[in-house]
Amino acid sequence: MPSRIEDYALIGDCHSAALVARDGSIDWLCLPRFDSGACFAALLGAPENGRWQLAPAGEIRRVSRRYRPNTLILETEFETATGTVTVIDFMPPRTREPRLVRMVVGRSGRVAMRMQFIVRFDYGSVVPWVSKTPGGVRAIAGPDTIVLDTSAPLRGEGLTTVAEFTIAEGEPKPFVMTWYPSHEPEPPTIAPAATLEETEQWWQEWTGRCSYSGPWREIVVRSLITLKALTYAPTGGIVAAPTTSLPEQLGGVRNWDYRICWLRDATFTLYTLMRSGFIEEARAWRLWLIRAVAGTPSQVNIMYGVAGERRLTELELDWLPGYESSRPVRIGNAAHSQFQLDVFGEVAGAMHVARVAGLEADADGWNVEREMLRFLESAWKEPDEGIWEVRGPRRHFTHSKVMAWLAFDRMIASAEQFALEGPVDRWKEVRASIHEDVCRNGFDAERGTFVQYYGSKAVDASLLMIPQVGFLPITDTRVRGTIETIERELMAGGFVLRYPTTQEVDGLPPGEGVFLACTLWLANALLLLDRRDDARVLFERILGLCNDVGLLSEEYDVAARRLVGNFPQALSHVSLVMTAFRLAEEIPKKHEARAT
Repeated sequence: MPSRIEDYALIGDCHSAALVARDGSIDWLCLPRFDSGACFAALLGAPENGRWQLAPAGEIRRVSRRYRPNTLILETEFETATGTVTVIDFMPPRTREPRLVRMVVGRSGRVAMRMQFIVRFDYGSVVPWVSKTPGGVRAIAGPDTIVLDTSAPLRGEGLTTVAEFTIAEGEPKPFVMTWYPSHEPEPPTIAPAATLEETEQWWQEWTGRCSYSGPWREIVVRSLITLKALTYAPTGGIVAAPTTSLPEQLGGVRNWDYRICWLRDATFTLYTLMRSGFIEEARAWRLWLIRAVAGTPSQVNIMYGVAGERRLTELELDWLPGYESSRPVRIGNAAHSQFQLDVFGEVAGAMHVARVAGLEADADGWNVEREMLRFLESAWKEPDEGIWEVRGPRRHFTHSKVMAWLAFDRMIASAEQFALEGPVDRWKEVRASIHEDVCRNGFDAERGTFVQYYGSKAVDASLLMIPQVGFLPITDTRVRGTIETIERELMAGGFVLRYPTTQEVDGLPPGEGVFLACTLWLANALLLLDRRDDARVLFERILGLCNDVGLLSEEYDVAARRLVGNFPQALSHVSLVMTAFRLAEEIPKKHEARAT
């Protein structure tokens, strides 16, 4: 039985990532690109698909863990009958080969330890050839090689490598795993203790640039570190999550690969990082974006690989049983070929925010945006698959049209504010046409609410964006009616669903968890309505779902009381940070109101 999703912590090096369970097992390691095949993954099935267990051999009385302050260095403390040990896990920032360091440190007494190292490549399907080296073992298969260096005595046991040793108080025992292409020479070894110190300093220097100083600083910084870990340093791309096929419903089929750069999620992440003082990441992302979307605007993808790859063919891995029998397990994502109007608005909005934040002008970027808008002048009238990437028929989704409006609105603002060349008068005409179309066809006067798509009676949490992007003011009765309808019809257990999932709408069996980002969108809408106390209740309800090291997945199963969906999820952490900023901004206003 795999660990619960909330039992995992994240480590990473801004190239690759791994998940560490509370029991000392690393069950998911993804190297550097989703299609490389260089990974081992027990998280998607049984341990024979790969794992790296390192924990006391006997009974464990207590487990506690934490990240070192302002870092992505994980410390897990195990208390046993004979003593206490700490396992320190981290991936040092790198320029080439990914390394994963595990260091056992004795805290008191003497503790018998056991390590089990099960390497499987190509998503658990390939058993490598393992041989001894002067410093440990080497595992090789096809294009991939992994070496494990340690002073602990290693031996083969079945198709695994094990070690049994005793650790005394004050004694360190490091293990260093390195991946490299099998056709290249083995990289030089590293000094684990010195590398740990360098890694800690690197993360603390990075977090020292954070501009947030509100009452939730610790959880905000943890979320920002998580977002940084989801960036791909060589290109500036930002993945939605480091995992694939963690289900939106336990045992269900809504299992998607999130190790991909969504334009939408990446723009939200970009805005959050800029708002928090991290301009270099924004600059790298903007360059990635210009490279990725360059070409014919009609061929703009909604998502790309970390280097800007466009073809993300979806495959089902039938040899993996799936997390808690949630099948199929997928790699790649067929939604890459979908048409989604909203991404044009999100990209234009992010580029405008970058200009306002002071990023230097980029002629290529503006030209790319102009070409996108040229395409959008007619494309906004077409149906699309919408923000939730439904696999049912295309429809005229209201949110999609609103975000098409946003693309013109922000491009007009950029042209006027920064004296950039463009057909502003024509853009204003199109903006007005979209606004009129949405208000006429996307609003149900009988129900007093905007609806999910033209002609529908259902609401959608994405409609909460209408006042937040400035399409209509919060004082508009249609906006208030929409928020009230969402509160009545999409709330479950105190959280917000994305929309009523049905076979008709999205082409899949119904059922999923509540959506954490949507719950925070509602909190922001309530702030606009001056319902500060209600907004804070929702925000703190989400904080209550963070696991013991401050991480969130995409969704939450209210009945099972468990996190579900890919983990950790960028959009959840982005929404948490931005809501914390907005609540912190409201606190002085509230105190002033009480004082008067």
